[in-house]
Amino acid sequence: MSLDVRAGEVVALVGASGAGKSLLGHAVLGLLPPNATEQGRIAWRGEDVDVAARCRLAGREVALLPQALSHLDPTASVGAQLRRAARLAGVPRPATRQVATDALARQGLDASVLRLHPHQLSGGMGRRVLTAIALMGDPALVIADEPTPGLAPESVTAVLQRLRGMADDGRGVLLITHEISAALVVADRVVVVDRGRTLDEAPASAFSGSGQLLAHPYTRALWLALPANGFRMPDDHTRVGAGMLAGSGGSFDAVGA
Repeated sequence: MSLDVRAGEVVALVGASGAGKSLLGHAVLGLLPPNATEQGRIAWRGEDVDVAARCRLAGREVALLPQALSHLDPTASVGAQLRRAARLAGVPRPATRQVATDALARQGLDASVLRLHPHQLSGGMGRRVLTAIALMGDPALVIADEPTPGLAPESVTAVLQRLRGMADDGRGVLLITHEISAALVVADRVVVVDRGRTLDEAPASAFSGSGQLLAHPYTRALWLALPANGFRMPDDHTRVGAGMLAGSGGSFDAVGA
């Protein structure tokens, strides 16, 4: 798998469940389990970084925006978790409450949320809290791992627009997703992966019409199989599996004829 993310852009990493998308994100953060074996090169600002260096970057220069609200501590209030994140980001303890309040305000939440526990948050509120925690260290790169499944359409739009706003503020954003239709709204580039390998990279603008601007048959099949495109087969008769990604949380499989 090979890709890069530049400041000021959203790169969508698209592929089926099990394609290795989240593993790649965890590798960048130095969060693979001890029994994992790594091969290859990860560079930060042009310099190779080993696992120890990536762990030092995590939470400061590089942040993870996870999918599940289970990443929040169910026993601690939102305020306690935000204040801890602020301390880990180097904020002096006396200033952590104000910093936590300001972080929530930037996500459209008022100070009353500080007293709530995760089970009292709606899905949209919980993701805003996760975003506030992820941005506490003012990271240059945000890895958003499947941030939209299970959300109502208006919440999906809000989450994606916040990611676009992060990029517009000068950050790089890696959006890991299998919902290509939603990702195209905010992405600059799309990287398509399958079974642990990068198959294609294309600008988001290439996903239009009959996919004539998409060079790889797998990517073209993926685009044409979306409901909005009528579940069409590509002109080169690429076979598309019954579980082809439909932008609604499914998986996909495409095999060249």
